[in-house]
Amino acid sequence: MSTAPAFRVAIVGAGPAGLYAAAQLLERRDLNIEIDLFERLATPWGLVRAGVAPDHPEKKLVIDRQFDFYLRNARVRFIGNVEIGHAISHAEIVEWYGAVVYAVGATGDNRMGIPGEELPGCWSAREFVGFYNGHPDYAHLKFDLSCDRAVVVGNGNVALDVARILTAPVRTLEKTDIADHALDALRASAVKEVVVLGRRGQFQAAFNNPELEELEHLHEVDIVVESGEPPDRSEVVLRDLDWQTQRKIETLNRIRSRPPGNRPKRIVLRFLTSPLEILGTEKVQRLLTMRNALVRGRDGLHAQAAGREEFLDTGLIFRAIGYRGLPFPGLPFDDRRGVIRNCEGRVMDDGGVRAGVYVTGWIKRGCRGIIGSNKKCASETIGHLFEDWDAGRLTQKGLTKDAVLSRIEARGASVVDLGGWLAVDHAERESGRAQGRPRRKITDRDMQLACAFSEP
Repeated sequence: MSTAPAFRVAIVGAGPAGLYAAAQLLERRDLNIEIDLFERLATPWGLVRAGVAPDHPEKKLVIDRQFDFYLRNARVRFIGNVEIGHAISHAEIVEWYGAVVYAVGATGDNRMGIPGEELPGCWSAREFVGFYNGHPDYAHLKFDLSCDRAVVVGNGNVALDVARILTAPVRTLEKTDIADHALDALRASAVKEVVVLGRRGQFQAAFNNPELEELEHLHEVDIVVESGEPPDRSEVVLRDLDWQTQRKIETLNRIRSRPPGNRPKRIVLRFLTSPLEILGTEKVQRLLTMRNALVRGRDGLHAQAAGREEFLDTGLIFRAIGYRGLPFPGLPFDDRRGVIRNCEGRVMDDGGVRAGVYVTGWIKRGCRGIIGSNKKCASETIGHLFEDWDAGRLTQKGLTKDAVLSRIEARGASVVDLGGWLAVDHAERESGRAQGRPRRKITDRDMQLACAFSEP
């Protein structure tokens, strides 16, 4: 490793995108790189902790197998409970470091844009996911689960997660790291049916094959596939389908051919259906929908209203039509795509490239891909950062490690360091072990801080 003065880099966001960016930076052994990893929460891991469904523990193994290794590296410093853009401005942080990498994810969601969307009982899937995963921003929410039917608009992986959690036997969820308050709510739930609406047909369904195939193994939930009409009449059948779509259709056909099991709950996959209006006096009571048909256009197949309207009685609607990045103070934003304006990870504005400022993850490329997609994304961004260093466009300017911490603490911030996070992690795991669970999450921010700053 080089003994030259440190080239100090700030990464904003300690989720998968930020951790993979740190990993790429650590690969450069000829540079004396120091990394400060900022996180507005007291806990790292981003959507791996707060987005992955609790009944998918295998997707969280990346924490112990990779992310924890990067976080504990001697050249990485975790600075939790500090929000860049508020406690510290963008203008300040770019003066403090030789380079800044934003990996802030997507904290907004797309809207349906239909009448009644503001009625109580209509939520974003993001809010419910944060609620059952114990995210401090959503732990206080109250979902009315007293209706017998819920509707999820959208048919991606998040939509299937929501449908599965709403219908899963509570005794199976009790073995996971789902938040305690979510378990209490689900124990009292009256929801017996979840209808998952897809605007387009089964060939264009957004969910991945593993998530769809998982539905075949829900022994206490009936799965119903409604494509509107037989596939040869309701959809323009595609020739030479790619293997992923062929596998998807084969799974849907298997599910469709199964006899009903008269199970206590069911999930209905309804394709070629769009929401038109949410109706209710003081809360959600009904959803007006329109059946669609697929027509071929110049750039592929499109869903077009077929003229048949239907009502669905429901008291609970989740829109699962995509997360969306939000503007970040001090940085140029592409409102159409919901990303910080960039070219392959270099932040761009009307004057060209902003030297030393980069993005990675969803806030760079939009909300698509799985956890592992962030590795390739980070490789591209950090590759450009190294190109800029080698070309002399970056310098070792900025503050020392101690000076940065002094500036932050002078503003009254309660910084959670690696030791503080490990205290929270240990407490959650120990509490969970007593109940045969991976962990019991501490979901209140003040309680997290109290645990982080407690005497060992």
